[in-house]
Amino acid sequence: MNLDAYFKRIGFDGFAEANLVTLQTLHRLHIEAIPFENLDVLLGRRIDMTEEAVERKIVEGRRGGYCFEQNTLFRGVLNAIGFKTEAFLGRIRRNVPAEVRTPLTHMVLRVTIDGTPWLADVGFGSLGTPAPVRLDTDVEQATPLEPRRIARRGGALFHQARLGDEWVDLYEFTLDSPAPMDFELGNWFSCTHPKANFVNNLVVTRVEGTSRLLINNREFIIRRLDGAAEKRDIGSHDELIELLASRYGLTFPEGTVFRAPALVW
Repeated sequence: MNLDAYFKRIGFDGFAEANLVTLQTLHRLHIEAIPFENLDVLLGRRIDMTEEAVERKIVEGRRGGYCFEQNTLFRGVLNAIGFKTEAFLGRIRRNVPAEVRTPLTHMVLRVTIDGTPWLADVGFGSLGTPAPVRLDTDVEQATPLEPRRIARRGGALFHQARLGDEWVDLYEFTLDSPAPMDFELGNWFSCTHPKANFVNNLVVTRVEGTSRLLINNREFIIRRLDGAAEKRDIGSHDELIELLASRYGLTFPEGTVFRAPALVW
């Protein structure tokens, strides 16, 4: 892992030690600098989640990615610095009815510092985690954006965000160690299955200060911390390409077409 190149990519110019301050700083800089996006899926490309591939794509190629790419990269960086990390799989709960069981398609990290376990996740997207969250308590935890907490129900852990007065489930997970193939299966489903969200929808997000910039198919949304949102329609593929470049730093050749059911102008 080329740490100097990664630090340049996210704008980190400090001294990286395996401590909480470094973890918090890298976590925040990562989600501001590197967009969450599934654009390669909509270009018909399979996602390679090996550490070498994600470093080449995100660091050298200045692209983004989804959870399997983002958290693989972040884990490689943390390991190179000297952190103790472990990876786990979760099920998305955001905007999913309680009775619906979702697949294991979300990758998260546990980082242990001085005996304290922290949830690190730079690859969630629409409500991306602005800071690591302690795993050994269920109390509300302040972050630079929405408050977070870890709830426990039925043997599972639920990462929650407080939106206004309501606690919302983002995803559930357990701390059972998956086999390496389990990550491969989750990644394969996410980028190839006909019913997978990322096969059917264009999603690009990035944190900018206390706002979130979201492209959801043909709509661009700026969502403020107070819940206010500015929305506008994206009128064409050319307008989408310009928006990706100007607001997310993602450049594609003129004439690039992302193919999804909701992207027909």
